[in-house]
Order: sequence, then C-alpha cells, then structure tokens
Amino acid sequence: MTLMSLISYIDRNTLAVLAPTILAEMQLSNEEYGYIVMAFSILYMVGNPVWGRWIDRFGLRLGMTTAVSFWTLASMAHAFAQGFWSFGVARAALGFGEGATFPGGYRTVVETLPIENRSKGVAVAYSGGSLGAVVTPLIVIPIAHAWGWRGAFWFTGLIGVAWLIIWTLVNRMPAMRKPREVISVPVAGPALNDSKMWTFLFLYAFGAFPLGFVLYTSALYLKTLGLKQDEMAKLLWIPPFGWEVGYFFWGWLTDRMIAGASNRMPSYRLLFTTLALISLPLAFATSINSLSLLMAEFFLAMFATAGFVIVGVSYATTIYTPQHAGLIAGLGAGSWSGVVGLLMPYIGRLFDQHNYTLAFQIAATFPLVGYLAWLFLTRPGHEPATQ
Repeated sequence: MTLMSLISYIDRNTLAVLAPTILAEMQLSNEEYGYIVMAFSILYMVGNPVWGRWIDRFGLRLGMTTAVSFWTLASMAHAFAQGFWSFGVARAALGFGEGATFPGGYRTVVETLPIENRSKGVAVAYSGGSLGAVVTPLIVIPIAHAWGWRGAFWFTGLIGVAWLIIWTLVNRMPAMRKPREVISVPVAGPALNDSKMWTFLFLYAFGAFPLGFVLYTSALYLKTLGLKQDEMAKLLWIPPFGWEVGYFFWGWLTDRMIAGASNRMPSYRLLFTTLALISLPLAFATSINSLSLLMAEFFLAMFATAGFVIVGVSYATTIYTPQHAGLIAGLGAGSWSGVVGLLMPYIGRLFDQHNYTLAFQIAATFPLVGYLAWLFLTRPGHEPATQ
C-alpha cells in the first residue's frame, strides 16, 4: 500500500512539477491549468467514495487491481495530450482511478492492525503519497530533460505496470486471503443527513487544502522568482518531505494521546487547535525574501496538512468504527479534492494576475475555517459519541 500510494503521487505530481514547461509549450494559461487540476480533483472526489464502498464490499484484491490498472492507462494517456481538452480528459480519468488510493490504504490498516497502532499504520500506508511527491521532481525532471515531458508520462505508466505485477504476488499471501475481522456487529455508516459526517468533512477538506495548493503552485511560484525547471528539482522535494515527516509524527502523537482514553475529544481538540495555528504562517509566504526560509515555510505547511489527514481519519474512525474504513477514507479524501477542484481555477487566475499574496492568504485561512467549523459543530453538548 505504501508503494501504491507512492506511485499514485508520482503520477499526479508529474504534471505539477513539469507545469512551467508544459504550459509554455501548449500555450496554456495558469487559469486553464487550474481547470485541468479541477478535472482531476472533481473526478477524484467522485472516485474516492465509489472505490471506498467497492473495496469495503468486494475486498482489496479486486478493488486495487481494477483501480491501478485503470489509472495506469490514464497516466500514459497524458503522453498523447495535444492541448487543454485532451489534458483535461486524461486528468479526469486519472483522478477517478486514483480515488482508490487512500480507501485501499486505510482498509488495509484496519484489516491488519489493532486499534492502538492504526494511526501509525495509516502514516505508513499513506506515507507513500508524500514520499512520491518528494521523489517526483528528483526523478521526473531529469527524465523530462532527457526524453521530453511526454517521456515522463510513459515512465509513470511503466511503474504502474510494475506495481500490478508485484500485487499479483502479494495477492497469494495468506493474510490477503483471510484478513482480520474488523468488526463483528454491523454499525451505521456516514450519511448525508448525519452532522457527525460533516464535522469530519469540514475538518479534512479545509484543513488539508494547503496540500493541494503547495503541490500544484509551488513550481509556478518558484518560476516567478527566476528559477528554471532544472533548478527546481533541487527544491521541490522539500515541501512534500514535510508532509512525509508529518505523517509519522502526527501518527505517533495521535496514538499516544488517545491510547486508553475513555473520552478522546479533549485530545482531538488540542491536536486540531495546534494544527490550525501552525497552518497560518503560510499567509506570509510572499513576504519572505530568503529562498531557504520560503522552502521551510512550505515544509511547515505540508507538515500541518499531514496532521489534519492523520488526526482526521483517526477522529472519524472513533465515531463510525473501522467497518466503514474504506468509505471514511474515501469521503475524507474526496471532500478535500472537491475543495481543491473548486478553488484551483480561481487560484490560477490570481497567479495570472500576479496576485500571489491573496492566493497564499486564502490557502492559509482554509485550515482555520475548517477547524472553527468543527469546533462549532462539536461544542459542549453536541460532541459525537466515540466508539
């Protein structure tokens, strides 16, 4: 699952790190780029709960084989793109297929680990995504330099095929054929009229928004500072490395704080308050004159984002139980993707207008808004019951 999430983020982040080159060659604006990102994000939003429900019902073996096969073909299709519409279609297909990434990873965690280790397990399963974002510029930019940006998308397709070969071998292991029973008594899952679900979605989608913002715009912003595409390979691994570190730190801390607690809400409130506060400095990124300090700020923003993801799914699981693990992970990642998809065209327009300060202020404000919404919905007397 770690390798699967790593590959998924190499696939989706390849366009982001090569955006300056591709936009220049295709004569696309930043706003059009925002709409291409939107196509991915909206279909990713749809795909997450669809794949989550599918995996919960039919299992990991069939679900992940189907999903990775689909998105591998979609990733290779980028190599044939000729403009805005073809990029949009390929991106939408990739988004739908990759919607299985986090539901599959989270379902694996609850089928293989006891509850006291699950936040750390989520960190391991999800960490491939942040690691994939770390290695993408280090791998993909040299490949694009040698064989062109289309060659980079052929590479993403090949690593998808390699994963499918490994997966056929893993499928034969006894643990895959007889997973841990995650719960014996059926429990109602998330529903649209359920206020508990909306507390989780606000927290996850708004809290994790800076993840999409930094991944999709950092290369474009560095270009405004005069950096060339090859020079960015030395820097663009730093923000997602903060994401990687954050997964493990917040996973360890969450397990430690909720272990054995009869009432976990005080711990969750402390964690989310901390995360909201350390997300705010991103608003001042355009005032930073030092490139080293700017990358450190990107690192911190991604570190906080990882916390919203890890603590968020831990919070949701204590409400709904692990029986609905795939759907919980799918709804969380899907809601985040929907927010990213709706905002990225506007963010792209702000970049076209050189209004970078407002763009960064919006990205920094969203985690605080999500936290305040969650705080209001879980105020004393309205706290959801935990399992």
